[in-house]
Amino acid sequence: MRAFASVLFVLLACGAARAQIGDLPSRIGPPDAQFVGSASCAACHRTESDDWHGSHHAAAIQAANDKSVLGKFDGAIFRKGGEESRFFRRDGKFFVHTAGPDGKQKDFEFKYTFGLYPLQQYLIALPGGRLQAFGVAWDSRPAAQGGQKWFDLYPDRKLAPGDPLHWTGIDQNWNYQCAWCHSTDLRKHYDPAKNSFATHWSEISVGCEACHGPGSRHLAWARKDAGVSGEEKENHGFSVRLDQRADAKWRLDATTAFRSPPATRHTEELVCAGCHARRGQFSDAPLDALHFYDAFRAATLDRGLYYPDGQQHDEDYNFASFAQSRMHAAGVTCSDCHNPHSGKLRLPGNQVCGQCHDAKTFDAPSHHHHPVDSTGAQCASCHMPTTIYMGVDARHDHSIRIPRPDRTVALGTPNACNQCHQDKDAAWAVAALKSWHGKGNPGAQTFAEAFALADSDGPGARAALIAVAQDESQSFIARASALHRLMQFVSPDVLELAERLTKSGEPMIRTASAELFADADPATRARALAPLLRDQSRVVRMQAARELAGASEKALSPDDLAPFDNALAEYVAGEMFNAERPESRSNLGLLELARGHVEAARSQFEMARKLDRTFAPAPIMLAEIARGRGGETAAETILSKALSDQPLSAPLAHALGLNLVRQKRLAEAMPRLEQAARLAPEDPHYAYVYAVALHDTGSPDKAVEILRAALARHANDRDLLSALASYEAQTGDFAAALGHAQKLMTLEPDDAELRKFADQLKARVGEPMK
Repeated sequence: MRAFASVLFVLLACGAARAQIGDLPSRIGPPDAQFVGSASCAACHRTESDDWHGSHHAAAIQAANDKSVLGKFDGAIFRKGGEESRFFRRDGKFFVHTAGPDGKQKDFEFKYTFGLYPLQQYLIALPGGRLQAFGVAWDSRPAAQGGQKWFDLYPDRKLAPGDPLHWTGIDQNWNYQCAWCHSTDLRKHYDPAKNSFATHWSEISVGCEACHGPGSRHLAWARKDAGVSGEEKENHGFSVRLDQRADAKWRLDATTAFRSPPATRHTEELVCAGCHARRGQFSDAPLDALHFYDAFRAATLDRGLYYPDGQQHDEDYNFASFAQSRMHAAGVTCSDCHNPHSGKLRLPGNQVCGQCHDAKTFDAPSHHHHPVDSTGAQCASCHMPTTIYMGVDARHDHSIRIPRPDRTVALGTPNACNQCHQDKDAAWAVAALKSWHGKGNPGAQTFAEAFALADSDGPGARAALIAVAQDESQSFIARASALHRLMQFVSPDVLELAERLTKSGEPMIRTASAELFADADPATRARALAPLLRDQSRVVRMQAARELAGASEKALSPDDLAPFDNALAEYVAGEMFNAERPESRSNLGLLELARGHVEAARSQFEMARKLDRTFAPAPIMLAEIARGRGGETAAETILSKALSDQPLSAPLAHALGLNLVRQKRLAEAMPRLEQAARLAPEDPHYAYVYAVALHDTGSPDKAVEILRAALARHANDRDLLSALASYEAQTGDFAAALGHAQKLMTLEPDDAELRKFADQLKARVGEPMK
């Protein structure tokens, strides 16, 4: 509790004239709006209620009993790596005998089922109000499809207690990871002082009010109560209006339907996005959650989560995929294709697409070039291919894209053609599409080449990203993603663009624009971001306040101070909403450091380390604080202990190596720097630092070897190229040095010193200088 109190004190103890937590702006809605339960809706909405009762939403979480449990608890034993879990029943309850938090075998009762099909997980109660998702799930598919068996969700990982992904670990905690999307009126209620949860719901599964919000005012509207008026009456007593389809008319123009009038509201898809998006959550207040950007921050199309062309690379759900599609741009909503109450398609197969796309034109061999009624003749096979997640769950790509095997050749992205025709290569698919459609249609994801260039740190990446970010014909998710990638290419022209885009109509674009000012000078930050402190979306206000915190506070005008305090308090409240997570505690620690509150920062990093011993940023930052106070020896003590606890942590090994270098204990530093480079080959910086250390300690040949190996993985890394060119020149290998210098010149064409160096190398190898 002391860490929590210290954060609020330093942020809010600014005098009575400055705003306090209680003054935070919020859509609180009618004070008497209450959750009434799905049964209250059935009397007037029988069809919708019947649809819902047969849906996966209605069975999202259930008490474990004979009716809800699908798995076989007949003494079955699941073995992995010398460990075993036995599933059995006792006294009408469901149990697993397995290793618990202390590593000892014990019987644990499954309290709830979690999900339904194609897999079902089970939840175990642990102290502190925690429900934990067991890592061995039941494959509920028919046996003929490979189901009806227990299977491991992490087959390639050896998990033990203490690992965040072990069923007892922090990353398998239902209260944080899963609960909100599987119940109605879910309130997490984490108590930082007790490190415990008092999580509750109004309805165990996803009921009517999970999407529509509390229903008491709707019942009042239905009774025609006099107290319901104004906008609330227009919305039938609800806080938001979800019927975007009500005012839409679709006109068939030749072969494709177009919406009239254009879509101006996106409330429906944003309500769906609360659960069907890769996002972070910072509030579970029901009326906040119904206004997406007041409770959530959606992920952009980042490297590692998505391929450069926007296809899902990880378990990213559907929102960001659909947002980049032509369907979204045309005004199509989730419920145009899906019955929102049953979750099923409105029409079977290609008929759902035929609502807007002329079947004679598109549902014909002349278009799809496959036999009628074959898998290849299905619209979704080519335009919404599936990817398997969680071992058995095939999910459709909702970017509804045109197949681009040419991008498989150029960028290494997947394509639907070769997903089916696995015996053929991408060149075959390119030729087939060209023979069918000639030049072809590039599709909606025209940002792919720019993102691929940025992800490889290639020449012209900054200009390509700027072009995407300022192109109003691009989807908002693509533009926000371009801005996010520009974090590695910040320059005056990037900041000029970002300042313009802080006035965008899209919250994700405004948020990403604010991020770009993280390292700008205080006056520039204050000028660009102060207006966002009053933004209509909480996520934007929070980001603006975070970037202004510290030196830029002094550059704010007196009129901006109260909005800043409000927005920064919202940021703190958002991080404290997830105070059980080390990431949130670390974010608060970094905020405190930015504001000069070192002791408060230390408390937050200590809490982060206590919450998750595998979270490397916490001891690294604690070491930095100790270094400032007690020197390198104090920092070494912290890092050595952390690395002994986590010997496979590349960041910790690297940090300890640098610490030893600063102490001039190079012989001890070298194994740690080598360890970091070996453990994380995906990070070229570790290899670069290790190679520099090798060179400076008398091993230039080994340094060149390490740099060349790293460059094979990171062909455009400027540090690797620069070091290689320099070291090769020193050893007399001028031809190799010139090759690397010339590659570097393609990446940095305006670098005069580099050009001079290249000319000197040309003279040494006998090439004419240009």
